[in-house]
Amino acid sequence: MVTYFMLTYEQGQTKRREGKSSRPAKASLFGGGKSSSGADGQPQIKKAAFEITKKKEVGVSDLTLLSKVSNEAINDNLKKRFEHGEIYTYIGHVLVSVNPFRDLGIYTDAVLDSYRGRNRLEVPPHVFAVAESSYYNMKAYHENQCVIISGESGAGKTEAAKRLMQYIASVSGGSDSSIQRTKDMVLATNPLLESFGNAKTLRNNNSSRFGKYLELEFNQQGEPVGAKITNYLLEKSRVVGQIANERNFHIFYQLTKAASNEYRETFGVQQPQSYVYTSRSKCYDVQGIDDVGDFQETLDAMKIIGLSKPEQDNIFRTLSAILWIGNVTFRENDQGGVDIADQSVVDFVAYLLEVDASHVNKALTIRIVETARGGGRRGSMYESPLNPVQATAVRDALAKALYFNLFDWIVARTNKSLQTRAKVENTIGILDIYGFEIFENNSFEQLSINYVNEKLQQIFIQLTLKAEQDEYAREQIQWTPIKYFDNKVVCSLIEDKRPPGVFAALNDACATAHADSSAADQTFVGRLNFLSNNANFENRQGLFIIKHYAGDVSYKVEGMTDKNKDQLQKDLLNLIGESSNSFVHELFPNQVDQDDKRRPPTAGDKIKQSANELVETLMQAQPSYIRTIKPNENKSPKEYNNENVLHQIKYLGLQENVRIRRAGFAYRQAFDKFVERFSLLSPRLSYAGEYTFTGPIEQAVKIIFEDTSIPKEEYQIGVTKAFVKSPETLFGLETMRDRYWHNMAIRIQRAWRNYLRYRAEAATRIQRCWRKSKIGIKEIEFRDQGHRILQGRKERRRYSLLGSRRFFGDYLGINMPRGAGQVIRDAIHLSSQERCIFSMRCELLVSKFGRSSKPMPRILVLTPKAIYIVAQQIINNQLQISAERTIPNGAVKFISASTLRDDWFAIGAGSAQEPDPLINCPFKTEFFLQFKTVSPGGINLRLGNVVEYNKKPGKLATVKVVKDPAVPRDDIYKSGTIHVGPGESPNSVSRPTPKGKAVARPITTGKLLRPGGPGGKSSKVASRPRPAPASRPVPAATPQASRPVPKPVPAVNGTSATPRPVPVPVAQTNGHARDESTASARIPPPPPPPPPADMPAAVPEKPQVKVKFDFEAPAANQLTIKAGEVLELTQKENNGWWLCKNTQTGAQGWAPAAYVEEIEQVRAPPPPPPPPAAPPRPTHVTTANGTTAHSQVTSGRPTPPVPPAKRPVPGGRKPAPNPPARDSAVSLGTGSGTDSGRATPNSIGGGSIAGGLAEALRARQNAMGHKRDDDDDDW
Repeated sequence: MVTYFMLTYEQGQTKRREGKSSRPAKASLFGGGKSSSGADGQPQIKKAAFEITKKKEVGVSDLTLLSKVSNEAINDNLKKRFEHGEIYTYIGHVLVSVNPFRDLGIYTDAVLDSYRGRNRLEVPPHVFAVAESSYYNMKAYHENQCVIISGESGAGKTEAAKRLMQYIASVSGGSDSSIQRTKDMVLATNPLLESFGNAKTLRNNNSSRFGKYLELEFNQQGEPVGAKITNYLLEKSRVVGQIANERNFHIFYQLTKAASNEYRETFGVQQPQSYVYTSRSKCYDVQGIDDVGDFQETLDAMKIIGLSKPEQDNIFRTLSAILWIGNVTFRENDQGGVDIADQSVVDFVAYLLEVDASHVNKALTIRIVETARGGGRRGSMYESPLNPVQATAVRDALAKALYFNLFDWIVARTNKSLQTRAKVENTIGILDIYGFEIFENNSFEQLSINYVNEKLQQIFIQLTLKAEQDEYAREQIQWTPIKYFDNKVVCSLIEDKRPPGVFAALNDACATAHADSSAADQTFVGRLNFLSNNANFENRQGLFIIKHYAGDVSYKVEGMTDKNKDQLQKDLLNLIGESSNSFVHELFPNQVDQDDKRRPPTAGDKIKQSANELVETLMQAQPSYIRTIKPNENKSPKEYNNENVLHQIKYLGLQENVRIRRAGFAYRQAFDKFVERFSLLSPRLSYAGEYTFTGPIEQAVKIIFEDTSIPKEEYQIGVTKAFVKSPETLFGLETMRDRYWHNMAIRIQRAWRNYLRYRAEAATRIQRCWRKSKIGIKEIEFRDQGHRILQGRKERRRYSLLGSRRFFGDYLGINMPRGAGQVIRDAIHLSSQERCIFSMRCELLVSKFGRSSKPMPRILVLTPKAIYIVAQQIINNQLQISAERTIPNGAVKFISASTLRDDWFAIGAGSAQEPDPLINCPFKTEFFLQFKTVSPGGINLRLGNVVEYNKKPGKLATVKVVKDPAVPRDDIYKSGTIHVGPGESPNSVSRPTPKGKAVARPITTGKLLRPGGPGGKSSKVASRPRPAPASRPVPAATPQASRPVPKPVPAVNGTSATPRPVPVPVAQTNGHARDESTASARIPPPPPPPPPADMPAAVPEKPQVKVKFDFEAPAANQLTIKAGEVLELTQKENNGWWLCKNTQTGAQGWAPAAYVEEIEQVRAPPPPPPPPAAPPRPTHVTTANGTTAHSQVTSGRPTPPVPPAKRPVPGGRKPAPNPPARDSAVSLGTGSGTDSGRATPNSIGGGSIAGGLAEALRARQNAMGHKRDDDDDDW
């Protein structure tokens, strides 16, 4: 179908006529209401701006920019854009639209507003861009406009017309109630006329089966004040028959499915299956069409247009009569005629038409024939009975006539409501008609449709070429015209009278053999023989072929003369004239003249007249074009049928359209817009996007072409526009423009990064300074509450008073989204809303039958709801985690702890079934404080010489706590007594937070920085090379000489390692020493030369580790190791435990990763070279532990000291033996697998940032041995 919208052809570049040399200023189009010209008459060039919202273009948005012009190239570009959701493409000012068969969200109010007042080149291709340009030109130049939409059925023409109306109704303004009512009525014509004129076909579920020309009438302000509709070529044959999987017009199914009870009783309306006219194709429902809902929309549209209730009743009465006429059936009688098979149907038809039933019988079964006599005298009349075929044809003719005239009445009644009472300045028209049709069997309907399309294609070719020629002449551009196919010869073949064309031959055949349709068809074939000499025509047996612009179409001759007659028999007209219903008389207003012998106009005559009137109307307007394409026959949003689309591209003439557009120049643009876009490419015209050139605008265009080295044959400069010949040249200009933005972006990014680097360093320094003064104030305040909760009655451990100690709470990472904490959370079934307040590893005193109680590892978890005691066990070599005990916070009556520095406390739950838990947790003070914050009744903390708890339900027991100086560090539980060493004073408070050493480093990098900072002087730090530290004499023997140097450790491969000489800075001579040395101060002799290297040892097959510190295994699944041993590494885990094997004893178990170090598995290096010459005399310094450090005096930089891997043990002593280790780190298990099977080192991994604090403290204590109290805060 083809749709025409009366808007403009030239989008933003409308041809100037009658002395119009330039477009009037448009505020919204040329920038905020400013004039487009400066004081000197030159246009004001806006500052260049990068298109932030510009999407990466898929293919080319304008087919004139294709490098190779062919149908295949056009198809490939359209396919590429269709697959990326881009359905619109330009050919110059022609818009090509591919039906997406889905909602792309591109017709919203936001999208509509983005096209309001915008030039076509400023926005992507869209139907809104065509509507905006055309509406603007109608207002600016006061000329009628039109948009011509063409394409086959189902290509989206009706939808495009709706979107054009949507846009114009939105932007046309007008707050007056009458103007708004006009807009509402115009929009209401869509559902009304679609119901009566659209139907479901094989190609389209909502195919327009009529032509509609809607003229919108506007006043001087561009506001709609009225409208007028003209209809063409209603496919009335669809009323009486449809092929399989097609339907009758929508209104029949809407009425039969959704009619009110009143209509069903009065007009006998039934379901569509009950009528022949609606059930013949066996298609009642269509996917995506709601007949019931659409019927309500039709009724609403009737109300908006102004149809009264009686008028609506008459419309539906006529529709019911048409349906019941289709149910009239005939049977053949003995006299060679027919009788009515069911008289009740005829009686009901007579009731609906308000005529006599006997007259209906006679009109449908008998034909009155009049003989002619010579001299123009009237002959005799007699009745001729009809056979079943003739009677059926008469019945169908009556139904078609009723519906055809009803449709004309609805259009006329709509025009009456839309009639304007104000002065009309300009019009915008919409023509909605069939697209070009080629079927297997083509008849008179296809000939009429294709003829109208040929006329419209002729307009397109003429106006397109004329517009191009006029523009080149107006701009004084030289170009060479090209050859093209002018379809005027095809139009003449169909419509001409001299020589006679197809329509003329049809009329002659109808006039000479009017009594017999088959004889008339044979006469028509004979007339067609006169057209055989035409190159666009072929006559074959029973067929004739016309070579249309869209392809060759074969038409079937049979039945074409009957369709061309297009008239009712006088018998039927007399029957209708007898009706007592006034509405029926309105449908057939012309009285039957019994004496009129003139031949009435045929259907071909009417079509030819309507087409010529349409062409005359369109030629008076400025047209724009939209070519619609149907990508597939299955209405699929993803399928793209190359063969079908190629066929449409050919018959739409897109390739020829591109060739015409590119006959001269592929791109043209006004001077100001061209300079505004490409002035960036010339340094003579702009700087940093600002237009700086003050000369004529034409000179600026020439400078752009010169500075970009564009050949002269590739462009021409007209009077007001610049023309570029080939698309490649335009692409080159666009590429250079994009590269400009890219380079500018790089420069801006470089400067910005330098600024960010400077800002980040400055902010870091400010933050560092602020943190030093304000760091962790809230955390410190929260920690200090822990001191107060102990009431100054409990001795403290040294490590709990560290200045760096913070209360983190969730040490096991229960709140973390993954890792070990998530495993625990899932195991104890914590909900996502229940947040963990405190989590830590602990020990629970477990009583066993026949044995003394023993502390066993557990996990302590505190939430706002309850206290969870979590146990772990190994079952079938799988770690199982479960909540062993859950104590609601409200059930805790008291918490009991001693006044000594031990870590034991009891939770007095007072349960009648279970004893109170007695727990050993190193972070007990934090637990008390966290529990106080979540407990509904606060905390009842009992501090005394003993720990009270219910060892059995209802049986209160106590545990003695004894101060034992022999206990080195951790408290020990044995036989109901806790032995603990002396602690800090109960009134002790935390030490101040340790402060780091101030390091001042100037910012010396970044191009934004001046040397030396704000002063502008050269930076001494940045420019001055670091001098080698001068060697100074060091006292030979001082109690505080230097940091101890580790002893040499034999290499694994058998080679010995000799410590390198370590220079001693002067600053260390007065520094702090761990222990005073009692060794001699004599200078030892120089070391002997190294022994010859042994043969390289073989690389072990498995990785090995070397033990750094002793470790006594407290559990059976852990491995006891001694310093210096070499073990075989079996497995690494991220939780701080490695699985090792002692190859000598065969024992295997878990060892702390901090106590061992992996040996690099590399082959020994080649033998060292001979020893060098004797070094200068070294200076020997005896350290505190008796070892000797060498300070070599050289003229260059001294040899740097070897950084120790671990802090050495003072005096060479081994670490103190470990007591049974308490598992308080973040790892999930360290208990004995044989005693209880509750815990074991695991390989789950993960953990929180502070989960291993207790274990780290313990490991560090073992590594460093005894040290002074005043050094506790160095950690």
